[in-house]
Amino acid sequence: MPLVTLTVRKPKSAEFKSKVLDAVHASLVSTGIPDTDKFQRVLELDADDFRFDPGYPDVAGARNDDFVLIEILWSVGRSVKIKKKLLLELMDRLRAAGLDPENVMVAFKETAWENWAFAGGRILHT
Repeated sequence: MPLVTLTVRKPKSAEFKSKVLDAVHASLVSTGIPDTDKFQRVLELDADDFRFDPGYPDVAGARNDDFVLIEILWSVGRSVKIKKKLLLELMDRLRAAGLDPENVMVAFKETAWENWAFAGGRILHT
């Protein structure tokens, strides 16, 4: 179960956020995540509360106010090959949606299966 968190600067339209969230979800599904496994949230912050370097470490051009930080928290065990596949597809989808992939940073976070209680406090994978 991935938990996707987008962090963006205010203001962002519902269309902008949906484009990013839809692209992330479609890319996750292409790596084997069930289509119904959708848990997403958006943190929309003032510029004072979301600071980033415009060029670190190797950005082609410069980040701007449409910079998006995508965090994907999921269970441990995905290979680097799967992560690269997801990233390639995600950047293609964002580009097709009119967004600049150079303005996107992705951070994968992994946790053990026993750290998920999906509902009712039940740990399903032990």
